[in-house]
Amino acid sequence: MRKLMEQAQQMQQELASAQADLAEQTFEGSAGGGVVKATVKGTGEVVRVDIDPAVIDPDDAEMLGDLVTAAVNAALNSVSDAAQSQMGGLTGGMDLGGLLG
Repeated sequence: MRKLMEQAQQMQQELASAQADLAEQTFEGSAGGGVVKATVKGTGEVVRVDIDPAVIDPDDAEMLGDLVTAAVNAALNSVSDAAQSQMGGLTGGMDLGGLLG
């Protein structure tokens, strides 16, 4: 039982380290063929949105909003994919349901 607890503690430390590494990374998503780009941290914080001025149409603000939303969602999906890849490797794909943190 003690060995199992030691393994769980080691896994928790490895997961915390992987989460810290992920938090330091940035991820980019784009929409509209790259006319809108969003950059987010591994924590999910949006740090930058770049918009090509050619796509700004005052008569179609909704389209620009849709492009920004799509770019941010693409960047957040990249964060999610990276987290799943890093954490899945540590847990062997097990869903621990918050057991370790």
